[in-house]
Amino acid sequence: MNYPRSGGILLHPTSCPGPYGIGDLGPQAYRFVDFLVAAGCKLWQVLPLGPTGYGDSPYQCFSAFAGNPYLISPELLLRDGLLVESDLDDMPEFDASRVEYGRLIPWKLNLLQKAFERYQAHSEPFRAEVDAFHAEQASWLDDYALFMALKDSHGGGAWSGWPAEVKRRDAQALAEARPSLGASMSRFAFYQFLFFKQWNALRRYANDKGIKIIGDIPIFVAGDSSDVWANPDLFCLDEQGNPTVVAGVPPDVFSDKGQLWGNPLYRWDEHKRTGYAWWIARLKATLGMVDIIRLDHFRGFAGYYAIPAGNDTAEHGEWEAGPGADLFHAVRSALGNELPIIAEDLGIITPDVVAIREEFELPGMKILQFGFSGPDNPFLPRNYVRNCVAYTGTHDNDTSLGWLATASQPEREFALRYLHSDGRDFAWDMIRAIWSSVAVFAVAPMQDVLSLGGEARMNYPSRLGGNWEWRMGDGDMNDELAKRVREINYLYR
Repeated sequence: MNYPRSGGILLHPTSCPGPYGIGDLGPQAYRFVDFLVAAGCKLWQVLPLGPTGYGDSPYQCFSAFAGNPYLISPELLLRDGLLVESDLDDMPEFDASRVEYGRLIPWKLNLLQKAFERYQAHSEPFRAEVDAFHAEQASWLDDYALFMALKDSHGGGAWSGWPAEVKRRDAQALAEARPSLGASMSRFAFYQFLFFKQWNALRRYANDKGIKIIGDIPIFVAGDSSDVWANPDLFCLDEQGNPTVVAGVPPDVFSDKGQLWGNPLYRWDEHKRTGYAWWIARLKATLGMVDIIRLDHFRGFAGYYAIPAGNDTAEHGEWEAGPGADLFHAVRSALGNELPIIAEDLGIITPDVVAIREEFELPGMKILQFGFSGPDNPFLPRNYVRNCVAYTGTHDNDTSLGWLATASQPEREFALRYLHSDGRDFAWDMIRAIWSSVAVFAVAPMQDVLSLGGEARMNYPSRLGGNWEWRMGDGDMNDELAKRVREINYLYR
């Protein structure tokens, strides 16, 4: 893609301020769009928007096509008459600085249940919209709603533990189950209607103001997802529906045991046989929600690390060949010559990864935090090319101030020398370095724009619990900060 030079901010909607326990798609998200406009930014980057499950990770969702119901705005439901003020009387006093998922989830689901019941009682104002949504999203929505209804009826348990005939999608068993699950299926489908209604309106608002949204596609999907349950032939599973090999990365300088992600791996031969239909549908669906896709773990399309299921660590896996350029030729045939994709080309990058990225002219990623081992490091701005996206850090890194506080002494000293910094405004010294580079896009996490320390970190890879919780304060999006960001966007065009 021939992108215009642009700056932007990485902020997942869950991190927006507001009184309802989690950032959502309501007024505060619109306020953030207005902040971006006032700041002269053209980009808003978000994490995956799917329905989160165990561990609350947006990279482990119940569907690669559905939206996260926890992002549905109560204020917009009040405006639409699907809630009344008294429905909020039992709202807990949530911590404004972080998402308390354990308290949030039961309250939010109860609130959405009330909205669904009010819709059932007074459906006429929404009937045409709901019917149109069902028709447009039928390719995935029915499977997702049935999956979630079955999960609900089995106490939330993973589908691999369901009765055999349901687990293997026996037609008669599913036909017998549907009547008793009808109301539950309608409820889960209605939540999707609400999510997409609110998200699509927010995206239109952003686009109308000149803001493009960068979305995120994890290369792998969760094993406990409607995608795997509905398409078992596309994944490496045994007869019981359990993965035979799982995803991860081998030991490296960051982890002596590697990272065991646990996602089932793809049967790429079967994907090829179908013309990569599932992947093309997934990309098309995501581009219906965002303007540009960040394709996570891009190196996995050239070669991926396969770990035998049952291992406790990622120490004993093997590298396997991925689909390579063949997949992207199919995608380009379906989507057009210019693919609006950013390749997350971090980690162990081999020549075949570079070859795929360059053949399809996909911008890669440069993370400045990775750059301070010495002057020849490829992550230093002097080594960037135009067709790349430069970041101070990502959701998986510490904040820039957190990095400075924990970096080795040699890296810290080199960073301060390279940036000509005394450390007093280090996050903004990092921001200035990537904004002034030749990179076509420069993006900073909101935590760095706010000069926050490690307490505001979004995610610790491979650590369960305590992730994805950070939220902005109500006063963080102020005119003074917007003016500062606008100045740096102006200076470096």
